[in-house]
Amino acid sequence: MSQPENMIANIKPSTSIRHDYNAFSKLCHETQAPIVVTKNGEADLVVMSYEAYQKMIARQRLGQILSEVDREIVEGKPMRDFEETFASIQKRIEDA
Repeated sequence: MSQPENMIANIKPSTSIRHDYNAFSKLCHETQAPIVVTKNGEADLVVMSYEAYQKMIARQRLGQILSEVDREIVEGKPMRDFEETFASIQKRIEDA
């Protein structure tokens, strides 16, 4: 899934990490959004909190699963039983 370009609104120079890592880390955690780090005025890195990264990965995985389901529907594969599927999902959540 692609994110709109304007989602990345935070741009910080690399010196902000060196000079005040705690404030930079706090910003990452508070915004839960990617932060572009510049070096010599040019975009160099994109940094985000670990929690935001995990959520992004989970959204990508969900998108892949939904794409697979869409493909199965187009191919005419039979749909799975709702109760069995829901029970399987609940078990995976409880085991996580």
